[in-house]
Amino acid sequence: MAIFLTESSKVIVQGMTGSEGQKHTTRMLASGTTVVGGVNPRKAGTSVDFSTDGGTVSVPVFGSVKEAVAETGADVSVIFVPPAHTKGAVLEAVDAGVPLVVIITEGVPVADTAEFFSYAQSKGVRLIGPNCPGLISPGKSNVGIIPADISGPGKIGLVSKSGTLTYQMMYELRDFGFSTAIGIGGDPIIGTTHIDALEAFEADPETAAIVMIGEIGGDAEERAAAFIQANVTKPVVGYVAGFTAPEGKTMGHAGAIVSGSSGTAQAKKEALEAAGVRVGKTPSETAELMRSILSA
Repeated sequence: MAIFLTESSKVIVQGMTGSEGQKHTTRMLASGTTVVGGVNPRKAGTSVDFSTDGGTVSVPVFGSVKEAVAETGADVSVIFVPPAHTKGAVLEAVDAGVPLVVIITEGVPVADTAEFFSYAQSKGVRLIGPNCPGLISPGKSNVGIIPADISGPGKIGLVSKSGTLTYQMMYELRDFGFSTAIGIGGDPIIGTTHIDALEAFEADPETAAIVMIGEIGGDAEERAAAFIQANVTKPVVGYVAGFTAPEGKTMGHAGAIVSGSSGTAQAKKEALEAAGVRVGKTPSETAELMRSILSA
C-alpha cells in the first residue's frame, strides 16, 4: 500500500524534452515508474528514447495534457518547466482532469501559486509542491527527483518540507524502509500539507509509523501538532530544521523565516511534544527515535 502514488500510477512529464525533464525522466523510468508520455506543443508527434537497465524506452510527446490523458489514461503529471510557465502548466493539467499534479519547479511566484492552488482545489485536484522533490513509493513508483536507491519499501511514512532531509531520513532508516516518502516543499503556499499527508498515512493500513520533518516559519507544524493530537493513533516522530536560524532572515526555502517568537523551531518543537510527538534535536537523533519505536 502507499499514499497518493502506487505501482498502477500512469505518469506524464510536462517539460520532458528539456534538460531537467530528460534527466529525471530517465531516473524515474529506471526506478520502475510508468511514464506514459511527455508534453511539448512544439514537439507533438515525436518521441524521446531513454536508456534504462532493461534497454531503451521510447516515450511519446503530446501537444497538450488533454491529448496525453486521452491517449494514455495518465493520472499523474509531474512538472519540470521554468517558473514563468509553471502556472500555465498547472492550470492545463487541472483542466485536463489529472487528479495528482507534482510541481518540482523552484521560484514560482507566490501569487501564481495562490491562483493555481485555489483553482485546483475547486476542481478536486491534489497538488504537491511547488519547490519540492516529489514523492516516492519505493518499489512501486517515483515521481520527481528523489533518489530511488537510498531505501526500499517498508512501513514508515515520511512527510517533509525539505528535500535533502527527506533523502537523509530515508537513508538513515533504509533498513526499515518506507511506504511513501513525500516532499511537500517549503514555499509560503503549497498544495499538499503536513496534515494532508498525516491523514493519508493514518488511513494507510501498511504504514506503521510516521516521520514528520518541518522547518522554521509559519504555523504549519503547530497546526499539524493539533491534528496529530486529535486524529493520529500511529506513533509520530519529528524534526524541525532551523534551531540556529537568525531572526528576520529567510533561510533556504521562501517560507522559512522567523518573525519575533512566531515560527521558531523551539515553538514548533514544544507544540509537537505537547501532542505526544517525540522530536529529535538532529535528523540522526530523529531517526534513532523512530528506530527505537519500530524495534520495540
